[in-house]
Amino acid sequence: MTLLEDIAPFRTFILKIANRCNIDCDYCFVFNSKDQAARRLPARMDLNVARAAARRIGEHVTAHGLPAVHVVLHGGEPLLAGARHMADLLDAVRDGMPDGTEVRFELQTNATLLSEAWLNLFEQYEVAVGVSLDGPPAANDLHRLTHAGRSSAAATVRGIELLRSRPHLFAGLLAVVDLANDPVEVHDYLASFEPPVIDFGLPHGTHDDPPRRPDPSVPEYGLWMSRVHDAWLARPEYQHSVRMLEDIVALSSGVRGSVETLGLAPPTSVVIESDGTIEGVDTLRSVEEGASWLGLDVFNQSFDEALRHPKLMHRQYGKAALAEQCQSCPLVDVCGGGYLPHRFSAGTGYQNPSVYCADLEYLIRHVQGSLRQHGWDDTYASTAPPP
Repeated sequence: MTLLEDIAPFRTFILKIANRCNIDCDYCFVFNSKDQAARRLPARMDLNVARAAARRIGEHVTAHGLPAVHVVLHGGEPLLAGARHMADLLDAVRDGMPDGTEVRFELQTNATLLSEAWLNLFEQYEVAVGVSLDGPPAANDLHRLTHAGRSSAAATVRGIELLRSRPHLFAGLLAVVDLANDPVEVHDYLASFEPPVIDFGLPHGTHDDPPRRPDPSVPEYGLWMSRVHDAWLARPEYQHSVRMLEDIVALSSGVRGSVETLGLAPPTSVVIESDGTIEGVDTLRSVEEGASWLGLDVFNQSFDEALRHPKLMHRQYGKAALAEQCQSCPLVDVCGGGYLPHRFSAGTGYQNPSVYCADLEYLIRHVQGSLRQHGWDDTYASTAPPP
């Protein structure tokens, strides 16, 4: 039996403060996937829910002696909660924390509703702002249209430019990969906004509903991200990081990465829905109805109880939770078997290689090959874990 003190505590708490969105991205795992629960949830998080969540976070902080927590305001589109309500939510979270606890707020938005008033609020509460944008307008419009079918690109760019006037609030850009778009053009366009971070995400897919690719025998997503890697390194003036690539470098060198999509470290994030429901990995909604549901809520259960939930215990098993062929793979310490939703099949659950297995292998080897050209072998030999 795994003892509670042996389980990594939650450190990132994702609050779904708005369960509606003013644009209609066709790949959205919240509104346009297998699980449609979000459409039945409250449109915004009530203050009573926020206070209960904050009390539970405070309990967790005290129980595990955490000096800091990361609170992410998410949706839907979180700005639909309204500025006054947002301020009340932020106050509720702060008030629930033990004295001396650092609370790092971040918000993920499509930026179409950003204004000076919003930035003033984020300044007051020290909220870092990440923006979703898939590339130039033609690339962005492949998936990120309004409910009326119109482009959202110009409104998002307007919001980003406004955010750039206060660069200390700019957390970075998030883009979903589409093979139809040129990777160098996408990367360089996003880089032109001078974000501190560009975070590329692979579109969600399972073995039953695999990602679209013109030629399944070719690791096209790995090739796409490899071209991003080369474009990123080609310009020494670039100051931004590319999270996926930097995580591959870190994990290849035996250092823990920063996201749960790669590596074997147990994820430490948890989701609180607008009604107070606790979920582990909300992207599991892309897998099947109810896949993310734990049957827990902040009014009746603690986060320590969530840590021990059977659906989340796989987080503690490391390699043992992976498919047999992943356990013996020399790259497993870097890829970690791939992101959990991407391993799913109805027949064998999550004990499968990722649907992006070949892509991850190609990309990891490409990045490691580049590192070797810069004398990485000696460092790797002394710091990387054994295969």
